[in-house]
Amino acid sequence: MSEKKMSRTHRLVLMAMLTAVQIVLSRFLSINLWNLKIGFAFVPIALAGMLLGPVSAGLTGVVADLIGATLFPSGTFFPGFTLTAFITAFGYGFFLHKKQDMLHILAAVLFSEIIGTLLLNTKWLSILYGTPFMPIFITRVGQAVGMGIVEVIVIKILAKYMPQMKKAI
Repeated sequence: MSEKKMSRTHRLVLMAMLTAVQIVLSRFLSINLWNLKIGFAFVPIALAGMLLGPVSAGLTGVVADLIGATLFPSGTFFPGFTLTAFITAFGYGFFLHKKQDMLHILAAVLFSEIIGTLLLNTKWLSILYGTPFMPIFITRVGQAVGMGIVEVIVIKILAKYMPQMKKAI
């Protein structure tokens, strides 16, 4: 079903489902340390971007972050992380909604990892814990590279099945 034919109800249900999956992947099936996070919580957000576009993906990211932080806190709530959730999800939608070729996948992942992981989230951790930016940044580079490779591979696989997913929804 194309985006224009999808009803608001259908769109909201899809967003809610992807939000729930993101919360489970992020809160229960990820490795969370104070300055590192490794997991597959990006998958439902990337799918929201591919299927629904930037604004709906951004809202899905925000709602998932807020509900996840409220129901299953893993530290102090900090609104900067919610802003990052919106920006990175919006980026997935911006780069992947219309095309999922390798150039668009790389752009989406680079945006997510550089802007979201390395710059914004490192800044928020620096503010939250009163730690200088650069030492945290350096420890997070390896995570960003590793997760970036995983994201490219997984999103490429998802993109292969996007026509079938669009038909199914």
